[in-house]
Amino acid sequence: MTDQRGLKPYDVEVTVKAGRDEVWEAVTQTAVLRQWFGWDYDGLDAEIRQIFVDEATLWAPEHMGWADGSSLEVSGGDEEARVRVSREGGGPGGPERYDAIEEGWRAFLIQLRYLLEARPAGRRRTLYLTGETTGRQALTLADGGWERFGPRVAWTVDAEDALVVVSGRLPLDRHEAARMEVTVSTFGLDDAAFEARREEWTKRWAPLAADAVITTAADPSPDN
Repeated sequence: MTDQRGLKPYDVEVTVKAGRDEVWEAVTQTAVLRQWFGWDYDGLDAEIRQIFVDEATLWAPEHMGWADGSSLEVSGGDEEARVRVSREGGGPGGPERYDAIEEGWRAFLIQLRYLLEARPAGRRRTLYLTGETTGRQALTLADGGWERFGPRVAWTVDAEDALVVVSGRLPLDRHEAARMEVTVSTFGLDDAAFEARREEWTKRWAPLAADAVITTAADPSPDN
């Protein structure tokens, strides 16, 4: 049993315009998980299996949990569902304390909602951008209105219909530079189109961030 005394409690949820059964399938079927969870790297399939198959305990109805005291629950009806991820914990909470798992869920639930509401065609292929910069700089990566999901996460859909999610170690309104993670989710691109998109984003990201790295499916996950 995991010692929960030092863990930060959190409670993150999104409402999705899709039926409860479809949403539950999206969080339990590995083929669908591959379309929204995390980002492409050479260990993503193994990570999905570990988290959602090997380590998850399923309860009825539409509820799963993990040994660290966290759980995911889907509720709602045929037209709209709520996905809630929460964790019990005895450590200090509040928005000022960074927790990588909490912020990861914020980013991933945005990606889940986009998949089920926008219903993009084709296989997802992602660009995962990491480096150190300010939130203000990171939010110049794409034009259009950014929406916030907590103080550290923002998202938008760019002119080419890619979902762009920015997540920072510090709140995005802070002036200090910090590690930023940007996931660009594309759908239905062939190899040539995806390579062109990678080159475009490399040119955008490299001038903005120190130690800039872009990870795709062929690469190992960068150090966090």
